[in-house]
Amino acid sequence: MADEQLNPKVDAYIARSKKWPIEYERLRSIALSCQLTEELKWGVPCYTLQQKNIVLIHGFKDYCAILFHKGSLLKDTHNILIQQTENVQAARQIRFANIDEVIEKETIVKAYIYEAMELEKSGAKVEYKKQAEMMMPEELEDKFNEAPEVKIAFEALTPGRQKAYIYHFNAAKQSKTRVARIEKAVPQILDGKGLND
Repeated sequence: MADEQLNPKVDAYIARSKKWPIEYERLRSIALSCQLTEELKWGVPCYTLQQKNIVLIHGFKDYCAILFHKGSLLKDTHNILIQQTENVQAARQIRFANIDEVIEKETIVKAYIYEAMELEKSGAKVEYKKQAEMMMPEELEDKFNEAPEVKIAFEALTPGRQKAYIYHFNAAKQSKTRVARIEKAVPQILDGKGLND
């Protein structure tokens, strides 16, 4: 790992890490061996090719991971890519519970990184689901019929705000919970605010 490739911000990130520093260091070494540029984005190490995001490294309580920004386009010949949640459309992770798993999968990780780099060079794009393809909860449709002003206000929101509300409402398993969430959100929707504004 040549020193000129190392980003001091990533050095600091790894030095502060209490949970996964050894794993981060090894994943960093793998990414840099693929001739990617090291940056710190969204507070985590991110590896880019000609200013395009290829992978990032992040950690959670039970695992650390290398995340492929366009992972849904990878062939995943080893069937190891994980979609974090059903709402994540493009990114996919390879998860590690310890350094041994990182070492064991190093060759595979490199192959996936090289494939991701080739995809980026080719200009491949992830086809994101459109707002209309997202399932509008029936309870929200009922609210729109009952109070047309809510529908008007909802449709005036940005697509991202609409999506956040729909995800939030759909995350409730029971209809009565969806209704309660919708009722609670109505004042914010009427104020033109998003779920987290």
